[in-house]
Amino acid sequence: MKRPSAVLAEDEDNLRDELRYTLHALWPELAIVAEARDGDEALAALVRHAPDVMFLDIQMPGATGLEVAQRASGRTHVVFVTAYDKYAVGAFDAGAVDYVMKPLTAERLHEAVRRLKARMGDPPANLERLLQSLAERLDATRERLRFITAVHGEEIRLITVEEVCYFQADNKYTRVITAERESLIRRAITEIADAVDPKMFWQIHRSTIVNIDAVAGVIRDFRGHLRVRLKQRNETLAVSERHAHLFRQM
Repeated sequence: MKRPSAVLAEDEDNLRDELRYTLHALWPELAIVAEARDGDEALAALVRHAPDVMFLDIQMPGATGLEVAQRASGRTHVVFVTAYDKYAVGAFDAGAVDYVMKPLTAERLHEAVRRLKARMGDPPANLERLLQSLAERLDATRERLRFITAVHGEEIRLITVEEVCYFQADNKYTRVITAERESLIRRAITEIADAVDPKMFWQIHRSTIVNIDAVAGVIRDFRGHLRVRLKQRNETLAVSERHAHLFRQM
C-alpha cells in the first residue's frame, strides 16, 4: 500500500523541524517528500510531488499559505500552521481546512492527524469558498499597524505609518524609509505586508511596499519596466510585472 505523502511549508527553521519531528512521532507512515521555506518553494513542491497533504504556514515569503492552498484546492488536503488566534480560524475546526496553532502542541497536531487519516480515502475538497471566507475573517480580526519603533544609536524613534514612504526588504530586516531618513527594523517584509492597511500601502514588488500617498507618479525605464516616482524622495522604485496592474488606471 502506498504511503501517504506530505509537504511541509514553514519559513521558520525551528518550527519546521518541530513539525517534522512531531509528525514522525504521531504518524510514522507519513512520508514527508519535501520541505519549503517560502510560498514559491511550496508551489513548486505541489507541482513536483502532488502530495496527499500540505502543511502550510499562512504567512510566508513569496506566495502566502492562502495562495498555495488555492492552487492545492481539489488536489491536496490542507492543514494551516498559523499564529492567528482561534477566533480567526476557528470557523474551520470541523471543515475541509484544518489548522494547528503556533506554538505547536502535540495534542492539537494529533487531532489534525486524526482528521486527515479519516479523509485519506476521500478526494481533497474544493476550497474556493472556504478560503475566501477565511481570508475575509482574518482581515476582519487583524489589527492594522499604526506605528513602528526603530533604534538609532541610543535613541528609540517612533515612526507613524503615515510618515513612511516605503518599506523594503533587506535580508531578514526591513528598511523603513521616510522623507528624511532611513531606519532598519528586525521585522520581515511579509509581516509588514500583512500588518499594514492594503488601501494605504501597496506591494509593488516582492521586496517593496509603498505608501500610495507618497507616490507622485509612474514612469517606464529604458527597458519598458514600470518605476514609481516619489513626492519626497529622489529614488524610483521598481514595479514587478505581477503588480503592474495596480497602475494601469494611472
